[in-house]
Amino acid sequence: MLPLKNRLKKKKDFEKVLKKGKGFTEDFLFLKIIKNNFKISRVGFIVSKKISKKAVQRSKIKRRLREVIRLYLDKIQPGFDLVFLTKPGIEKRDFWELEGIIYKIFKKGRILKR
Repeated sequence: MLPLKNRLKKKKDFEKVLKKGKGFTEDFLFLKIIKNNFKISRVGFIVSKKISKKAVQRSKIKRRLREVIRLYLDKIQPGFDLVFLTKPGIEKRDFWELEGIIYKIFKKGRILKR
């Protein structure tokens, strides 16, 4: 499970990233990145009802994304706020496909440690 200190929780934090962040897209994911003034990186997820009307399905997608991010936490540069927005079609992807997509999007955003 992704530690609480690494999660974006407040609406104003999400809005700040969405308005001012730089965007990268890969397959069924869209990533917005902005620098923060902390020594840790924080991550948030948005899975809309366009993906699935069922909350169970949307929660499952968020759990999978959180787990992939947890595996990458030590490789992510500190000091960023990240928001992942999902697109329709992601519900058909399995865990390993999500991991590959997230790796590609991190490479595009140059957010991985060297």
